Amino acid sequence: MKHPLNIEYLPHSEIDKKKWDSCMEQAKNGLVYAYSFYLDEMSENWDALVLNDYEAVMPLTWNKKYGIYYLYQPFLTAQSGIFGNNITSDLLEQFLRSVPQKFQYWDFCLNQGNVFRLKSFSLFERSNFVLSLNNSYIELFNSFNENIRRNVRKSEQAGCIIQRSFEIEKVTGAASEQMKKFAHNWKGGLERFKKLYHFLHQKGMATTYGVFLNQQLMASCVLLYSHNRIYYVLVGNTPNGKTMGASHALINAIIKDHAGKDLLLDFEGSDIPSLAFFYRSFGSTEEKYAAIRMNRLPFYLRWIKK
Repeated sequence: MKHPLNIEYLPHSEIDKKKWDSCMEQAKNGLVYAYSFYLDEMSENWDALVLNDYEAVMPLTWNKKYGIYYLYQPFLTAQSGIFGNNITSDLLEQFLRSVPQKFQYWDFCLNQGNVFRLKSFSLFERSNFVLSLNNSYIELFNSFNENIRRNVRKSEQAGCIIQRSFEIEKVTGAASEQMKKFAHNWKGGLERFKKLYHFLHQKGMATTYGVFLNQQLMASCVLLYSHNRIYYVLVGNTPNGKTMGASHALINAIIKDHAGKDLLLDFEGSDIPSLAFFYRSFGSTEEKYAAIRMNRLPFYLRWIKK
């Protein structure tokens, strides 16, 4: 860094979003989730920590409940943390020390450029999986395990076809059926994401992919594009698709369409062993990223978050 370290806390109204997005565009570890327009749509509230003149930035996505301010990870936002160039463990430590004391509870993810052992904070690692698409499609397909290749062929033989850039409501409709079983407060998040999708689609940063059989949706997803990454963000599958390898065919189509390009397919996880195995089966590699939890609640409230 050329200048002294001056990390400033900025409430949302004081953030220069043009400078913020310029920093994100140039950041070595930049990700789509940390652009101002993504944060505006997917966060309940967000403020920021900014180094000097936007040399490095950290969004503080927050909410308030029972009078308590807390930092959290927004819906469909896989990673957060400090973004910029020349990030070190000392810089990360100084950023975390600069978080205002009013935020009494933290539970959020950092990113793949923030994996350090710190003196004053305990971070833990989470797993993502990414697949380099630099090679030819034939080379990539041959790196799939045999079960994946078998299911791709099974889907083709069943007559499944791939469609692209169709209405996002088809994806969110299928996704909502899955979310009902295990997610909470997902309806508002999906509505916000649909609005964000239309904005990103107009900018050429988002599209939909789906596997259809007899015009019926079997498997689908939203793809986002930034920083030479393709983000496999929102997945909407149907029970019938499982019997014919539709999800395998979906990912295969994404890989086939983008093969030979300087891109990473970012699977956005997962710490769940079955999903990790599934993503590894496409020849992907593990990419660790950091996360943090901190409880500064008064002792008589700490039991709430244990």
